[in-house]
Amino acid sequence: MKKITFIVSAVLLFFTAAATAHGPVRGKLTATVHIDAPADQIWAVIKNFDDMSWLPAVASTKAKGGNKKGATRVLTLKNGGTITEKLKSYKEDKMSYKYKITDMSTAKTIQHSGKEEKVPVLPVDNYQATITVKPKGNGSDITWVATYYRAYMNNNPPPEMNEEAADQAVSKVFTEGLVHLRSKFQPDADESMVKIKIKR
Repeated sequence: MKKITFIVSAVLLFFTAAATAHGPVRGKLTATVHIDAPADQIWAVIKNFDDMSWLPAVASTKAKGGNKKGATRVLTLKNGGTITEKLKSYKEDKMSYKYKITDMSTAKTIQHSGKEEKVPVLPVDNYQATITVKPKGNGSDITWVATYYRAYMNNNPPPEMNEEAADQAVSKVFTEGLVHLRSKFQPDADESMVKIKIKR
């Protein structure tokens, strides 16, 4: 009986430890907004990979390659950080393009588990996203989808680089961007008009 009790206890301990110290889980965030304007007019604002002036967080963009696959852009943020991105695909006929982050600057350095850790300006890893404009009724739907992992890829992440931090940061960028985009066509734009869904 003691042997059986020991085995059961060991198994429970194993699963409890596994649940507590899980690794990073891939997240998928989808942000959508409807704008009462023709799709081609909205697409004209966001279509150029080398122009991110419509995104409030971005101070300037330095790019090369235009809208061709493999093109790159370096976004200098208003807080002073930088994000480098690469164009993975571009579909003019579908008013859509896909890109990924290849490099980021450090926002700050923290101490965690006895080590010095660098927190990137966007607390994510393995990030890629697609933005698409589609006609809908008398207007258009803009859908921005990102997949990513938290910035800290080991177990037991610090608060600055866990799943919640990643979700909040991406949600903030997408919401601000879509609100600003809508405001170019409709003055009543606000955060409540942007729908956010997160899956893991």
